[in-house]
Amino acid sequence: MRSQSYGGAGIVTLFEKIIAREVPADIVHEDAHCIVIRDIDPQAPVHLLIIPKTMIPRVGEATLDHQMLLGHLLLTAGGIAREHDFVNEGFRLVINHGADGGEVVPHLHVHVLAGRAMQCPPG
Repeated sequence: MRSQSYGGAGIVTLFEKIIAREVPADIVHEDAHCIVIRDIDPQAPVHLLIIPKTMIPRVGEATLDHQMLLGHLLLTAGGIAREHDFVNEGFRLVINHGADGGEVVPHLHVHVLAGRAMQCPPG
């Protein structure tokens, strides 16, 4: 989902519009580096998206410059799991890359799935 940029900064994704508060979302956490929202099409009782405020189109395009941010996203997932009391039951983290990987929005994000037993192997 891409559209013309607000402010002339280039292509803007749905997630960039959510971060800019141009599109409403159910925000459960926000800090200087990321925002966490509830997925509008949940695949589990708990389905959150951790979205970095820095635009990285997909994980395969991340660079060493993004190393600390990527670590922050994973630490945020653990913190959210503790805060929302599903850390002990377990949860799954998913990052999609490209169409065959299930990517819908070209803005790196981490899916946090919990609230039911996950099947393995995934996919």
